[in-house]
Amino acid sequence: MTKKETKKRVTFKLNNPSAREVFLAGSFNAWSPAAKSLKKDSKGIWKTTMMLSEGAYEYRFIVDGVWQDDPENPEKSMNEFGSHNSVLNV
Repeated sequence: MTKKETKKRVTFKLNNPSAREVFLAGSFNAWSPAAKSLKKDSKGIWKTTMMLSEGAYEYRFIVDGVWQDDPENPEKSMNEFGSHNSVLNV
């Protein structure tokens, strides 16, 4: 008997009113820099929602072509490029 895998709705947000485009890349989408775009609201907050299974994920935002970690998430992990990935536990 297998337990049905449950997924949780997770919202990613980035406050950057001056950005022209923002993407989300991480271990949940094979680090594809254009796989998941965020949409900007009227206050300049970029958002996207994903359904993720329980587990730990690493991710970064790509803001106008520049990779950056999530400034609102204190959980970080060193990556192979000498910078940090943000870590999310679902």
